[in-house]
Formats: sequence, structure tokens, C-alpha cells
Amino acid sequence: MNPLVSVIIPVFNGEKYLSEAIQSVLDQTYQPFEVIVVDDGSTDCSAEIALSFSGVVYIYQDNAGTASARNRGLRDAQGEYLAFLDADDLWLPDKIAVQMDALLNDSSLDIVTGQVQQRNEYNKSSQLTPPQIRPGYSPIAMLVRRRVFDRLGPFHDDWRVGEFISWFAKAKELGFKMEILPDLVAVRRIHGENRSLKLKDQKNKATLRILRASLDRRRSSSRRGRTRRGKD
Repeated sequence: MNPLVSVIIPVFNGEKYLSEAIQSVLDQTYQPFEVIVVDDGSTDCSAEIALSFSGVVYIYQDNAGTASARNRGLRDAQGEYLAFLDADDLWLPDKIAVQMDALLNDSSLDIVTGQVQQRNEYNKSSQLTPPQIRPGYSPIAMLVRRRVFDRLGPFHDDWRVGEFISWFAKAKELGFKMEILPDLVAVRRIHGENRSLKLKDQKNKATLRILRASLDRRRSSSRRGRTRRGKD
């Protein structure tokens, strides 16, 4: 038997795209997996859509943000391997399979990502989101062992933007082993209502703050290391 993979999909008023997102998980070539949809206070038909899929676990919570919804899914997840998909994005059918192959063949590997392609469904003439494939530094491209969350902790659920960047930066600082696969694993749909675009200025400011904090922590750690060696 293959290990169980838990897939967590946070959704807030995502009725337009949620069905396709869930189906892209159900179409995975890897088995077994569980799908957990966390409804972050939707007022549209997201609940009905999620519940229309047999076997999908549906959880409702009052609106608290994407990070909180992901953390809520983590608390109910049964798998030792964890993956995340936003309700308006898609996975390629072999996403879990190629990433699990990497993790199962290297027990020291903690986090695997892949390549992501942006699909512009909002303004076809816009150059804002070129369609080239890029390394997936985002939760939709990641597959991670539960032991990483056990040590690092959940996402900052008091943040509305930048929570994944902060979590990922700390994972790198703590030395978790990561690999970026060459395989295309996910499609990010750009449709004009994306949270990352609507909150772009806030996200940019948060990213700078997170990177500065990460750099300060590394410098502080380096200074402490030099001080200890000097005393020795």
C-alpha cells in the first residue's frame, strides 16, 4: 500500500472554479489520497459543490483567511504527506505521483515542489502573467512530509498575505531538505479576482518584511556561532 496523501483545499466564494479544482485532484494517478475542502465562510454555492463530490471531506468555518483554513484542514488530515491546492487552481494528473516518487526514494527529503504555469483567463492581451513555466514557490506546487509541520508549526493564521512565504523561509532556515522537480505539476489561473493580485501591494510589503526578518535571523545565528567558536 502507498502512503496516504492529504490534500487540503481552502475556499472562499469559489463556486466558479471549485468543481474543476476538486476534479483535478480526483483525477490524480496516485492512490490513496483524501480531499479536505475547508470552506472559509463562503456565502455562495461552494458548500453545495464540495458536498456533491463523493468522499470529499467538507469543513465549514467562519471567515478567518486562507492560512486559517489551511491550518484547519491540517488538524483533520490523516496522511503523513500533505498537499495544498487553492480553489481556483488546477493540478496536472501526475502531480502527486511524481512528487511522492521523489520523497519515497529519498527519506531525507522533506519538501518537494515542481513547475507551475500561469494561465491568463482575465485579460488575454495583458503581459502581466506570461504563460511560461516557472519554479513553483507556492503551496499549490508543494508536497511535504507531516514532520515538517510538526517541527515548524502551522501557517501564521493572523496574516492575510505572505503567510506561505514566511513559513517557507523558516523551513529553509531550519535546514529542511527541499527539491524542485522539473515536472509541470500545477496551473495557476489568473482571472482578475485572485487574492494575490487584489492584495498585491500588501503582499509585496509583507514579502520584503519577511525576507528582512529571515536575513536578520540568519545574521544573528551566524554571529552567535562565531561567538561560541571564539570562546572555544
